[in-house]
Amino acid sequence: MDAATDRLKLGLMLGYWSGPGPGDQVPLAQAAEAAGFDSVWTAESYGSDVFTPLAWIGAHTSRIRLGTALTQMSARTPAATAMTAMTLDRLSGGRMILGLGVSGPQVVEGWYGMPFPKPLARTREYVGVLRDIWRREEPVTNDGEHYPLPYPGGTGLGKPLKANIHPLRPDIPVYLGAEGPKNVALAAEIADGWLPLFFHAERSPALYADSLAGAAADFDVACPVSVVIDDDVRAAIARIKPTMALYIGGMGAKGTNFHLDVVARMGFEEEARRVQELYLAGDRAGAVEAVPDELCDGIALCGPLLRVLERLELWRSGPVRTLLLSGVSDPASMRALVDAAG
Repeated sequence: MDAATDRLKLGLMLGYWSGPGPGDQVPLAQAAEAAGFDSVWTAESYGSDVFTPLAWIGAHTSRIRLGTALTQMSARTPAATAMTAMTLDRLSGGRMILGLGVSGPQVVEGWYGMPFPKPLARTREYVGVLRDIWRREEPVTNDGEHYPLPYPGGTGLGKPLKANIHPLRPDIPVYLGAEGPKNVALAAEIADGWLPLFFHAERSPALYADSLAGAAADFDVACPVSVVIDDDVRAAIARIKPTMALYIGGMGAKGTNFHLDVVARMGFEEEARRVQELYLAGDRAGAVEAVPDELCDGIALCGPLLRVLERLELWRSGPVRTLLLSGVSDPASMRALVDAAG
């Protein structure tokens, strides 16, 4: 893929829906659409689902694309995800972007009650079934280990089927959430885009150059980036630290924390181990304080609006083509960001 782009597209990252009412995210999405944002994104883990809020937002907007970041693969069979995505794509007039992720063993096995092993093989098979369903060329079968169709055994009455509606688009974009180099390489091979969780504007491009080498020219790296506009740069950076402490210290088991591994690959391994140690020992305040300023400043946009706009240039020379911004709600700031990104 081309390592540089003249223009950055902007998406609005809404994340999880947590209430209190159905309309609390709609004004933000409408403001982003009016400002010229390209997309709006929702998320799920073990609370609100990812599709329902997105459908609600889609009904109250007309142009902005609708993305999931991320749809949990273990929450639904490939057929169920394919049905939901093509339904929402048709209802929205072709605005759907399906972001998929395997999550981690704590959530997959503890919440969804599904096995976690072989995530790369599962992802490849899952995406293959999605595309077969959307193409609707013939009744869908799959001989894979993880999602066999028809189901082997059982009553023996299962039969291959084709979707009984015609998808608006047989090529709905699929983005993969990935953190490890092999997962990123898989995204570059089989998907239309990659959704990193943490990406350091200055350090990460070199880390993933080999993994992205085989990606198509139009492959999209869509990176979530928090925006904290504050005249006090250090105060702005400090607001990123609690989230980083949670992911580094508490979002995963001590020996299996993919988020910590990402931060370690950026060159902050010693600091990340210290954050995890403090967090698991119950010293949450100490863990937050131990998160490096340079880490937070590299993965987020912090400080006065002018500094935030200037630091957009750090992203322009790397592989990231879309910034999925959270924390920005002021229409004037949204328009300024769109102007600077363009």
